[in-house]
Amino acid sequence: MTDDSKWTADSKLPDDSKLNLIVLDMAGTTVADGGLVEQAFSAAAARLGVEPGSADHAQKLDYVRATMGESKISVFRHLFGAESLAQQANTAFEEAYGTLVDSGLIAPVPGARETVERLRGEGRTVVLSTGFARTTQDAILRALGWQDLADLTLCPADAGGRGRPYPDMVLTALLRTGAVDGVQQTVVAGDTAYDMLSGVRAGAGIVAGVLTGAHDRDRLSGHGATHVLGSVAELPDLIARAEA
Repeated sequence: MTDDSKWTADSKLPDDSKLNLIVLDMAGTTVADGGLVEQAFSAAAARLGVEPGSADHAQKLDYVRATMGESKISVFRHLFGAESLAQQANTAFEEAYGTLVDSGLIAPVPGARETVERLRGEGRTVVLSTGFARTTQDAILRALGWQDLADLTLCPADAGGRGRPYPDMVLTALLRTGAVDGVQQTVVAGDTAYDMLSGVRAGAGIVAGVLTGAHDRDRLSGHGATHVLGSVAELPDLIARAEA
């Protein structure tokens, strides 16, 4: 459960506060990728000489799991140290993930497309964000036929290079769209602790964790979720209650 200091699922916003900017994570939140991140990481690590099944591989994979939601290049900088090695690993990861995406191994989270369409139909601005590079994000969007689904798509490079847990992508969404007058009129939804931290640090009015991805209720709540939902499909009703 969320902390008592945070408002409940039925809490109301001030009458003049409309939640008109919705920033949604992709993998694990709106996109089900079936563990492709781990598969792509293993391929990238092998290219850099990390043997599958080794203790080094297991340790690095544990770190990847723990930092789901973070910008992938930041993860590789931590794991491999030297910038040249991090860039090699990131390139190999993006190539492997793109190949897996093109193989048809991803799908929308049930109700995700309908959620975005409903939110936009209500006059809200929807932004899809990711910790992947732009090439990978575009490959996912193409595979799902989502190129025109959202008002805007963002990756860390669009926000000066800093991905989650920094607030930069959320704030970039606000600046680029001009959809709201203040950060408190923003909703952030994601499946990882880093999504929650990003939303909290940006000052979003709702920071919703979803249970369709990497992290569980306790971890999402512990990193600032104002609400924890079964899936993103529950988000429009939550917003409607908050504004009622």
